[in-house]
Amino acid sequence: MQYPPAVPYPTPLLVAALPTSGTATAAMVLGIVGVLGGWCVFGLPCLLAVILGHVGLHETRDGRKSGRGMAVAGLVLGYVFVAPAVALTVMVFFGGVIGAATPTPTSAP
Repeated sequence: MQYPPAVPYPTPLLVAALPTSGTATAAMVLGIVGVLGGWCVFGLPCLLAVILGHVGLHETRDGRKSGRGMAVAGLVLGYVFVAPAVALTVMVFFGGVIGAATPTPTSAP
């Protein structure tokens, strides 16, 4: 009994992956950092996530780089959490300024 000749394996198809946009990745990471503790640093990670998210969207627009979803995630997280962080910073700042400028009443002897 003879077996038929073996069929060679097909040549694997190699597809080059697009490089990921670094600014899109940074936007997503800073958005996550802003959600977890951005209020500690006055909303700065959220603000940077918004800026880098817009740059990442611009980089991924023509399709030469991937990471558009990460840029959008950074934008969403940044915009959602930048307003409360800025509001908290403004309240703390003006509360300190008004508290320092307002004289404290003293009781008369």
